[in-house]
Amino acid sequence: MANKVLGMHRLKNKVNRNAFDLSHRHMFTAQIGELLPVFSQWVNPNETFKIGYNGKLDVANLKHSMNPFDEIALEQAVQMKEKGIANEVIAVSVGDTKSQETLRTALAMGADKGVLIQTDKPFEAEPLNVAKLISAYVKQVNPDLIICGKQAVDNDSNQVGQMIAAMCEYPQATHVSAAVMKEGKLEVTREIDGGYEVLDLTLPAVVTADLRLNAPRYVTLPMMMKAKRKPQEVVQASALCPDLRAHVEVVGYEAPAARKVGRKVANVDELIDKLKNEAKVL
Repeated sequence: MANKVLGMHRLKNKVNRNAFDLSHRHMFTAQIGELLPVFSQWVNPNETFKIGYNGKLDVANLKHSMNPFDEIALEQAVQMKEKGIANEVIAVSVGDTKSQETLRTALAMGADKGVLIQTDKPFEAEPLNVAKLISAYVKQVNPDLIICGKQAVDNDSNQVGQMIAAMCEYPQATHVSAAVMKEGKLEVTREIDGGYEVLDLTLPAVVTADLRLNAPRYVTLPMMMKAKRKPQEVVQASALCPDLRAHVEVVGYEAPAARKVGRKVANVDELIDKLKNEAKVL
């Protein structure tokens, strides 16, 4: 398809695009109907963990929860369904069987169906492999809109959404802080240096959610009980992409150095003296 800008107006600042940003390269037409929020699970920051003698993390007893940016992506999809814009929300996660509990939370928030792309090997959860697996699933179900969190807060890769768009040849908008349907297109607002960028996307498309897109709803016990009656599907990663391989080797982990205990000073003069002569920052 010929390269063409789908729509860019109220642009307050020039922006440079990354290699995966194909939002202005392809045109598609479709009515929005099926939304596909994609999310990952992460370790709760209040949990403590140990680093073993082999340099690997001991995560056996850690509690996982949904990645915060993915919660925002899912909330956006559910709100669009509640407004009558979409008719089905499918929540997708790539991981082991423990991810099913996180999927149940997604169902409680309002997703209609949960899909676990089950992985058996750690390297299958690398960003590139996750993008390959989700892209393969997308080509099977053909959703109208894919919404991802802009990044996972454990590794901050910020890669999966962009690579899904590239592999599916869908237009995309990253770090979205507002989204609204107008005349069959999705109008999104992105925060950029010095202002905002507003894009019109024809569907199907990929959107990655920023923090300011919405405030996810609180999941109550009755919502979790209702979620048990909703369907969950398990798809083996090997069935979608049998040729996945490792691209990154984790050599090991190290705990951060212990912080020095702070000291109290008697007055401002003493503080200035310490900053000049000890910290040497003045």
